[in-house]
Amino acid sequence: MTDQGGEASARVHTCTITLGDKEIHLETGRLAKQASGAVLVRLGDTMVLVTAVVAKNERNVDFFPLTVDVEEGMYAAGKIPGGFIKKEGRPSDQAILNARLIDRPIRPLWPAGFNRETHIVATVLSVDKTNPYDVLALLGASAALSLSEAPFQGPIGAVRVAKVDGRWVINPTFEEVDASPINLVVAGTDDAISMVEAGCLEIQEADLLEAMALAHLAIQEQVAAIRAWAAEVGAPKMEVAERRADPELVDRIRQQFGAGRARARGELRGGLRTAAGAPGQGDPRARRRARLRVHPLRAGTGAPFGRADCQRGAGGLECPLSGLSWHHAAR
Repeated sequence: MTDQGGEASARVHTCTITLGDKEIHLETGRLAKQASGAVLVRLGDTMVLVTAVVAKNERNVDFFPLTVDVEEGMYAAGKIPGGFIKKEGRPSDQAILNARLIDRPIRPLWPAGFNRETHIVATVLSVDKTNPYDVLALLGASAALSLSEAPFQGPIGAVRVAKVDGRWVINPTFEEVDASPINLVVAGTDDAISMVEAGCLEIQEADLLEAMALAHLAIQEQVAAIRAWAAEVGAPKMEVAERRADPELVDRIRQQFGAGRARARGELRGGLRTAAGAPGQGDPRARRRARLRVHPLRAGTGAPFGRADCQRGAGGLECPLSGLSWHHAAR
């Protein structure tokens, strides 16, 4: 970890992570200074700028509003879109998949009930057509969140593993991936693997486990480097109180609806058994169709839920889970 000198770059901080014969360079403080956290990741001549922004105010929602975008551009490969349309279009399928690759290991690592808008954008600045950018973007997202004030419970690391000529390679090139029987992407913290994505030919289970163990060792090195870097140059973390459901309200709901819910579940299970018949009897396809037709409101009889039920009575249908009634319009 170093600071680059000079007045114009006095706040530019760098970090280098060495994995095998490859060096991943991380830089912050030069670009996207208004973001909560911004990290420029470089491997070879492939460069990705990853920014993370956390809203100042909370949203009145019961989920974590995290958005991940990957911005690819023809300029990154030194090209200009040709043909009739000369503007960049919608994200490619690969960009969408890479955004999901970033989202999956990051989303669980937040305090319970955290509901501030969080936006991660990975912008591909340069590609050398040798090193894939997807794991670099994931590593950059982890670093950007770790440097920001966001209460991110990371950091995490991410690597790709391939096997070339009988030896394992961390963060292989495109050519090495094509020659490998396994293309494995692993992400996780220093004590556990949280995501695995792989495409393989026929390989031994022992080889896959060995690749995952090797990947986790590399991830631990990445996590240690980012954690030390964040401790040195990162912003203080915001204090967030975990939001939990009101225990009194939960108890009242259980007391009022618990018995009806348990009764309805018992009726549903009994109805499924009635509709499916005894094991080994009847057409399996017919039993599956019967199970699909059973509705909780009619599960006690095992009869299908159809139009006659929707037209029954002026008061509508009664829900055994809550005791409420509602009306279905006949079609």
